[in-house]
Amino acid sequence: MEYIVSSAMTTAPKTVPCPICRKPVPLSSDNVPFCSNRCRVLDLGKWINGEYRISSPILDPEVLENLQSNQLTPHEDD
Repeated sequence: MEYIVSSAMTTAPKTVPCPICRKPVPLSSDNVPFCSNRCRVLDLGKWINGEYRISSPILDPEVLENLQSNQLTPHEDD
């Protein structure tokens, strides 16, 4: 029995979109997830300028208590 493999059956390299310009980046690239050093530097600039933030958990017990009580009380719209 002879098998014919078409180009449609071969698997293309897996890619992810560059977070800056959305171009596909092969997972084997040295710049993953960025497509280039330029996009890597632009992303770093966004972190430095405060455009990206990592939120932290609320540790103030009074604020937590207020949030919990607001979640437990029914709203007038309900």
